[in-house]
Amino acid sequence: MKKSKTRIFVDKLISSNLIIYIKNKQHHFLRNVLRVKINDKINIFDGISGEWETSIISVNKDKTVLQVKNNIIKMKKSNDVWLVFAPIKQHRMSLAIQKATELGVSKIIPCITEYTNFRIINNKNMYDNAIEAAEQSKRLDIPKIEDLTDLKTLLSQWPDDRKLVYCDEKINFEKSIIEKLLPLQNSNYKWAVFIGPEGGFSDSEKKLIIKSKNVIAVSLGDRVLRSDTAITVSLFCIQELLSK
Repeated sequence: MKKSKTRIFVDKLISSNLIIYIKNKQHHFLRNVLRVKINDKINIFDGISGEWETSIISVNKDKTVLQVKNNIIKMKKSNDVWLVFAPIKQHRMSLAIQKATELGVSKIIPCITEYTNFRIINNKNMYDNAIEAAEQSKRLDIPKIEDLTDLKTLLSQWPDDRKLVYCDEKINFEKSIIEKLLPLQNSNYKWAVFIGPEGGFSDSEKKLIIKSKNVIAVSLGDRVLRSDTAITVSLFCIQELLSK
């Protein structure tokens, strides 16, 4: 009997003694990559009840069958931080989604801006990337992936209780992002990060963003960062702020 080699996300509520059928990509990974066998242990999680230990009771061509044993980790939600970003090239967007998931965002909102070059996205692909990142990072929940929106709609519907940290490489501040946000550390506000497209924001968009409610403009330093790098840096700074 082998200990668990991996974690699998299951899109259904888990309970003790439940029989779980793993199919498609996850089944291929277990059967053909890990080469699991009957009685091997696999950990699963559902984003609701925490993480559970299971035992493999069957492996065949089409599916791996698990029986749920014990609840080994109680559910703990990730920090309620949102990511708003302009879609980028698919391979870089996949990387950005993975890093955002690892860093604990609760919601991901793709937003079309004037200089956005990629205006069609695959929500399922984004969700699958988030699941894979959660499985590997030992996260217990999956971020919600929102439908594509536009900048005006996003800003007009922005909630009153959430700060929008607007990152612009052309803003020159003497203070770092952490120094800029530190005075709000113990406030009751929730947080979100806004990263624009590779070409940045237009002048009219900048004016619209700056005058919108709950927006805090920050710089991520002197260098021009790729969108996926900017997402990682800014989210890490927010998480550091929340953890202090």
